[in-house]
Amino acid sequence: MRIARGRAPAPSEQRTETFTGGVWADPVLAAEGEVGVNDVFFEPGARTHWHTHAIGQVLVVTHGAGFVWTREGDGGRLAAGDVVHVAAGEEHWHGAAPDSFMVHTAIWEDDDATWGDHVTDEEYGAR
Repeated sequence: MRIARGRAPAPSEQRTETFTGGVWADPVLAAEGEVGVNDVFFEPGARTHWHTHAIGQVLVVTHGAGFVWTREGDGGRLAAGDVVHVAAGEEHWHGAAPDSFMVHTAIWEDDDATWGDHVTDEEYGAR
């Protein structure tokens, strides 16, 4: 068992290599093998690259608006209060709407995310 009291003792981390636009992550429960939890802040239009998770991922949108989409075209617009479960191996991306910031809490287990190519402006704009 682990108990995290307050914010994990780590600075906000700007994400760059696997994201487009301004994205920052704050660890809520530092990833230590089994589970990790981050609050992730996306500026308008910012998004992840295409990626998969070996076991899956849960996203809880806490502020703003955004999107989540799979390669197969499943997904849609997200707003505060929405919860997304991404299945193991499902290639997807998520990020903020062009006119809104978005903050979500990302929860994953034993993650070995596999990162793919960036989401093009055309892919992003098609949503």
